[in-house]
Amino acid sequence: MRIHFLAFALLLGTVISSAQTVIHISDPESWTAAQMSKYVGQTVQFDTPFYICNNYYHHSGQYQISSRRLFSPTNQVLPASADYTSLISQNDAAEVTIYGIDDYHRMGERIIDLKVKVTSSYSWQYQSGTFAGNKRTDLSKGYPTVDLRGEHTLLVCAFNLEYYLVENLGSGSQGPTSYTLQTRQQTKIAEALERIKADVFGFVEVEQGQEALKKLAETLSKATRRHYSWIDDGMSASGTYTKSGYVYCTETVEPVGNMRNNETGVRHRKKMQAFREIETGEVFIFSLNHFKAKSGTGTGLDADQGDGQGIYNNTRKNEARSVISDLSTACNYYQDQDVLIMGDLNAYAKEDPIRILTDGGMTDLHRYFHADSSYSYTFHGKAGYLDHALANKQMLSQVTGMQAYHINSDEDDRFTYNGADSDLTMFRCSDHDPVLVGLRLGVDNTPSNTSNVKMIDGELVISDAQNGHYRIFNTMGMLLYEGKISNSNFALPYTLHGLYIINVYTDGEVKQTKMMIL
Repeated sequence: MRIHFLAFALLLGTVISSAQTVIHISDPESWTAAQMSKYVGQTVQFDTPFYICNNYYHHSGQYQISSRRLFSPTNQVLPASADYTSLISQNDAAEVTIYGIDDYHRMGERIIDLKVKVTSSYSWQYQSGTFAGNKRTDLSKGYPTVDLRGEHTLLVCAFNLEYYLVENLGSGSQGPTSYTLQTRQQTKIAEALERIKADVFGFVEVEQGQEALKKLAETLSKATRRHYSWIDDGMSASGTYTKSGYVYCTETVEPVGNMRNNETGVRHRKKMQAFREIETGEVFIFSLNHFKAKSGTGTGLDADQGDGQGIYNNTRKNEARSVISDLSTACNYYQDQDVLIMGDLNAYAKEDPIRILTDGGMTDLHRYFHADSSYSYTFHGKAGYLDHALANKQMLSQVTGMQAYHINSDEDDRFTYNGADSDLTMFRCSDHDPVLVGLRLGVDNTPSNTSNVKMIDGELVISDAQNGHYRIFNTMGMLLYEGKISNSNFALPYTLHGLYIINVYTDGEVKQTKMMIL
């Protein structure tokens, strides 16, 4: 069966007769709330979905919604550019307050067939609608696939644990201040780690010393019934100061050589360690990083330059340069060329530190696999990714897929371990989503994908891509459709109208096609 749909056209206006009291509007991605002024006092139903953008006031039945998921500007466009200024305006113009919703919803949930009473252009009273996608029940089934172009044999996870402390509780302003709160933090994180069950974890914002990493290894061993250990860096606990560190499954991988420290910028937060897959003997280098945060008071080049990159951007640039500079030495030391850079870099995708890494030969796996739709963090209702995964050329073809596991960033802060609505689930166990990368080490690095995407008799046909995967995004980077390619000549069951980005994942490669369908 062929599914027809109208994709993001101009505002179509109203359908009104004397027998109708509900106005139907087809909502475009260029829609602005100001266009609703003529409907004040009337009931409107939208024929395309809205998205929950901010749930901060959910306890009072109030949400911020938009006709598209809103992203932090520098996650999508270059800082200080004309596009940056334009996107700020577009975001401001697209957001609406809706009230009268009784239950809790996560950011990113869609509202289908939304019906509202328009009390003003930017304030609507909820009447009815169906909430779908990105719900807790969806995420409870497990993390999204990391097997878009092959089946992984190793899973790597980078995870900011938001001040994970086991000692020195209450000695600072960050992290749990009592053993009761530490137990709640531990319970929530333990459920997330049990669900993820990666072979190698890179944790950031864990307490200095060994007890925090030891407890995480013990937690994983108990939860997964596999044995985990950690890389001992010789440090002792130092108040609530945090570091980066590795925990790994001894049944699947073993460390190679000694851990390397990079103390440029913030100390104890940029590290490299090689791991060998026990079954295959293949090695990869895991560069784990936590760059300087955007908070605080910067001076000189580290002051806020007003370009959207925030405070301490110059320090983060220096940290990125130092990581790239260390790669050749690390590759020689570990006698391997396969490099995976992960961690909380405190910079969005288009900001200077990330472009230093990509200019240095690294591929941004968020964009490689997900166009502009990827995120791991939300700030004031705007999504983006501060938590990165990048691979060099030698590593890239050995990556089967990458996903951020959205168990945290879309939750209200009130669900954290010390929040007003705190629970003991894995949701909002941190303020960052864990990022997962699937690896199948030792595969042929030479891509052999010859797939094509074209129109045949009114249908999109993907040829020569059997057992591959496809994803279709709109121009805003939102994922619209995805699925498995079952035959060598596969006709997508849709007729599309508009401009789309089509990714085909097969034979160790991603082929991207941009297509205008009329």
